[in-house]
Amino acid sequence: MPLTFAKVGEMNTIKKITGNEEVLRHLKQLGFVTGATVVVVNEILGDVIVEIKNSRIAINKGMANKIIV
Repeated sequence: MPLTFAKVGEMNTIKKITGNEEVLRHLKQLGFVTGATVVVVNEILGDVIVEIKNSRIAINKGMANKIIV
């Protein structure tokens, strides 16, 4: 399921990341890689704040839909 459907506070493992090469590179630089653990801290209108690798990052709904957990 896309990260936008994950529940707040629930720990999820990234299974797949979709998108073009530029999107994949950008998300990888932020720490979004297959096998990483991600927790949705807050969700507002599909945009999410996540905790990954001891950092909190805000990503928009479009990017969150590319992250499959």
